Amino acid sequence: MSATVEARAVYGRRDEVARNRAMVRAWLWVIVAMLVAIVIVGGATRLTESGLSITEWKPIHGIIPPLNDVEWQEEFAKYQQIPQYSQLNADMTLSGFKTIFWWEYAHRALARTIGVVFALPLLFFWVTGRIERKIKPKLLGILALGALQGGVGWWMVASGLVNRVEVSQYRLATHLTIAALIFVATGIVARGLTPHTARPADRGTQTFAGWLVVASLFQLYLGGLVAGLDGGMSYNTWPLMDGSVVPSGLFAIDSVWRNFFENPKTVQFVHRIGAYTLLALTLWHMIAVRRRQPNTTHARRALVLFHLVILQAIIGITTLVLVVPIGWALLHQAGALLVLGFAAAHWRGTKGAYPLETDVVIRPGA
Repeated sequence: MSATVEARAVYGRRDEVARNRAMVRAWLWVIVAMLVAIVIVGGATRLTESGLSITEWKPIHGIIPPLNDVEWQEEFAKYQQIPQYSQLNADMTLSGFKTIFWWEYAHRALARTIGVVFALPLLFFWVTGRIERKIKPKLLGILALGALQGGVGWWMVASGLVNRVEVSQYRLATHLTIAALIFVATGIVARGLTPHTARPADRGTQTFAGWLVVASLFQLYLGGLVAGLDGGMSYNTWPLMDGSVVPSGLFAIDSVWRNFFENPKTVQFVHRIGAYTLLALTLWHMIAVRRRQPNTTHARRALVLFHLVILQAIIGITTLVLVVPIGWALLHQAGALLVLGFAAAHWRGTKGAYPLETDVVIRPGA
């Protein structure tokens, strides 16, 4: 084979890989959008205290909601057996039960839909050879996380069915964090399959951008703990908390470590410190990248990320001082995903796109 023929084969293969990447990338961005939706619906489910309305886990049969009055009464009777009903909602009517039921049902139905929309196209792309070798383990890992998340979701709900009137904050934060991991991983793969016009950033910029992703994810985990403890319903002042920069009572629980997970004041305080820390880190990153690589895409994205964190801080403060109205709370949760998603895309952007995998190579001198 002549060099000219081999070159044509390489370019043809590259065009084919680029087309396959475009299809896979579009599919993954659809998944990302659906993940945003399910996190928002999950937040609404939590804020409306709807998460315990379905007391059984039926991954297959559970897709069918009650279809008549008898089935609705059966579901309501099951809910009436748990502590949340007897201790908090003993005056709830069937109509009120239907309201909280539909929030939880929507959350579960959307989770099942995402599973199908991820698994079936993955199988199609895999069988038809449209997924590159290095991408396959990443996509299998995301699929495994999704399966794990289904089990963790029920594990979370089960914590509120006996001896509690709401789910465990430990389990809620874990559930939210795994959702965020799936969101981040999917976005990173999609970003890696996107053509990059800018050259990769220096190693220091790449490393710091990666740590910003970790910091954003940790801050989201802290937010899950706050939500699990209803920590935003108290100490609704800013910049002072309970009248002080560092409030008293942060270690009111005997076991010091438990305060960081079970004391609403401590958890909210740590979440505030996390926000300040993330803001400082993104400011430092923005200044450093603009100095080291001025007028580059990386510098512009670092600037955007800093502004997104500022915006998220403003939304968080507003949510707090207004005592967590549902609209502002959901906006704050969406803002957390936006910051996390942009941080992850920025990190992947500093590294450049995944190298194109072609099976044909040009042999020098051929």
